[in-house]
Amino acid sequence: MSELQSTGPLKGIRVVEMGQLIAGPFCGQLLGDMGAEIVKIEPPAQGDPMRAWGRGERPSWWAVIARNKQSVSIDLRTAAGQDIARRLIGEADILIENFRPGTLERWNLDPVELRKVNPRLIVVRVSGYGQTGPYASRAGFGGIGEAMGGWRAIVGEPDRAPARMGVSIGDSLAATYGCMGALAALHHRAQSGEGQIVDASLYESVLQVMESLIPEYAVAGYQRTRTGSILPGIAPSNVYPCSDGEYLIGANQDAVFARLCAAMGRPEMAQDARYATHVARGANQAELDALIGQWTQTLTVEALEALMIEHAVPAGRIYGAPDMMADPHFKAREAIIEVEDPVLGKVPMQGVFPKLSATPGSVRKAAPGAVGEDNAAVLSRWLGMDAGAIAALEQDKII
Repeated sequence: MSELQSTGPLKGIRVVEMGQLIAGPFCGQLLGDMGAEIVKIEPPAQGDPMRAWGRGERPSWWAVIARNKQSVSIDLRTAAGQDIARRLIGEADILIENFRPGTLERWNLDPVELRKVNPRLIVVRVSGYGQTGPYASRAGFGGIGEAMGGWRAIVGEPDRAPARMGVSIGDSLAATYGCMGALAALHHRAQSGEGQIVDASLYESVLQVMESLIPEYAVAGYQRTRTGSILPGIAPSNVYPCSDGEYLIGANQDAVFARLCAAMGRPEMAQDARYATHVARGANQAELDALIGQWTQTLTVEALEALMIEHAVPAGRIYGAPDMMADPHFKAREAIIEVEDPVLGKVPMQGVFPKLSATPGSVRKAAPGAVGEDNAAVLSRWLGMDAGAIAALEQDKII
């Protein structure tokens, strides 16, 4: 991939990604989808552990998280490797890393020193607990950030242990906030000419989406707990049984509830004192859910969905991967695209999002099939190295 082939609002922005696993690489994926040129530095031979993550005989997670990236293999534990990394970073607009705080410094890649050479450099540092504070040096994974940030305590059934969401939401949130910080820093740099350091921690990224969890406790003494599939005090909003499956209905606003009652053939329920107002429905939530469930289980999912659409009630099926791949709306929106992968062949995966009207992002390159497959292309184009110099580095196992 060359800069000339790049499209999207970040065309011309160069990114060096030094992260591994999910948080750092997902930040790189987001920037790459929007047109940035991503050079991913991997350890020689073994590469990023994400290459082996995923289900099935041929793991496919790498195909998503490494799309639009070029793989350069560098041994960052050697002085020569560190020198190459410094030179690449000197040509970059953004550096992404998600190692434990202090790792870059031990590798002689202190962001403060890097920015002395390249003052326009923006450094996105993703870590478990942030770059400062008493916990900064602790090891941290996404699940730990979810626990500390308040997520795990409120997910699951009340009589069971805290549940995992099913995806690595802590990592993904930290990556997204890191990306947002990088975009804000790019805007500041356009005005001032100066880059800066973006400090994105896992636990604070989770904390940001905890809505009113903190003030509810501090002001009202209310502590959120696990409540399963319901929204406590907000009804009806639940998953209801059908004769052939389950269906989610959210009719917790007065006018919408009235439309649900009409769909049920019971318009008088909207005037019943037990259900007529938001507060009343919340107080009688279990009773109301039971009434709705008795009705929904007499219908198929298809029949219930038709009624919800007819009466403009927010509702939807519980989708899995097969449902998404078959759904015409996903297809029309290109929410799922196919990418020709050098290892796996055609791989369906989520498309580029969000959608921009004037400068849309795109998937321009499949994930690198081999570790370091872009060494020659990147080192020659970014650093002006000739074939002999690159061959010498390969011979010495620096790349």
